[in-house]
Amino acid sequence: MSICITATGLYTPPYSISNEELVATFNQYVNNYNAKNADAIARGEKTALVHSTAEFIEKASGIKSRYVMEKDGILNPDIMAPVIPYRKLGEEMSIMAEMGIDALKQALDNAGLQGKDLDGIIVACSNFQRVYPAIAIEIQQYIGMQGGFGFDMNVACSAATFGIAQAVGLIKAGTAKRVAMVNIEITSAHLNWRNRDSHFIFGDVATATIIEELATPKGYEILDSHLFTQFSTNIKNEYGFLDRSEFLAAGTPMYPDIDAPVTDKLFLQEGRKVFREVCPAVSNLILELLHKNHVEPQQLKKMCLHQANANMIDLILRTVLGKEADKSIAPMVLAEYANTSSASPMIVFHKHQENMQSGDLGVICSFGAGYSIGGVLVKKV
Repeated sequence: MSICITATGLYTPPYSISNEELVATFNQYVNNYNAKNADAIARGEKTALVHSTAEFIEKASGIKSRYVMEKDGILNPDIMAPVIPYRKLGEEMSIMAEMGIDALKQALDNAGLQGKDLDGIIVACSNFQRVYPAIAIEIQQYIGMQGGFGFDMNVACSAATFGIAQAVGLIKAGTAKRVAMVNIEITSAHLNWRNRDSHFIFGDVATATIIEELATPKGYEILDSHLFTQFSTNIKNEYGFLDRSEFLAAGTPMYPDIDAPVTDKLFLQEGRKVFREVCPAVSNLILELLHKNHVEPQQLKKMCLHQANANMIDLILRTVLGKEADKSIAPMVLAEYANTSSASPMIVFHKHQENMQSGDLGVICSFGAGYSIGGVLVKKV
């Protein structure tokens, strides 16, 4: 028996924001902030904010645009956040479940399956719109599963590879024969659109991956996985259910000044430290995974890497395969989708399979907060 990825699905949100649109809003916010705080800035009590440019964003990240679930609020300099109406739990499908179901239905159709054919659903992503009940169980309800189970898991940007490994483990343990691993990301809601260093990074999306135990392999056989975590606060979002208690204990307002350009209740990272520390760790993990499976790096035909940053992807590719490595081995979707956290390597996997032949080897690799790094070695059947 083999465990295989037999199909994938991709949900792309209805709205796209270009770098130029984003910069126009950000620069207007900067002008408003500097004018409002002109006296404090003149006294040296506050620091004037600096404009951004589309050229700076593309050079720093490789990103040209991003998809979002709601656009008007993000591009309003007085709001700068997605405005998403509340849906009553139990009476309306949640927005995360809606996105996930769209991607999952595509994957099921591509695999020739229906919801009732699934034994389990894992929703693996960076942020969840509620603590419980699990989004996976809600999807289970609406997709038409007959029995089985669903659960949510969070390993930040590495959630996809950890989710695949978890699905493989469940299948090997005899708990399931067919599992859907779904990555749903509304990263626009956790991004601080007022922070010049990171306001351009993220986009929204959902992906779904069908993982099955088969007597006759098809799709991509999962050969092995390698997972790694190491605690770091260089990428963080400290929003959580204890916020109310912590604010009360500190005697501070529940919600800080929304004009603050940086807040630990939204995405925050030390970008240069992350680049310096994560890139070699990712490369080493991929090389260890290959060595363990007696695979030479030059045998890889595809590297589906987390779409964090174009420079990171290029460095990891060259470290693993050499300075003259063919860049088409590590394709990017950054320019169109931006960083979509857990879903990003699965977008690459979904969209860039055209030149994979039977027997070809590939790696799906993710990395992010934690630090967390995951690699999955696959073979085209």
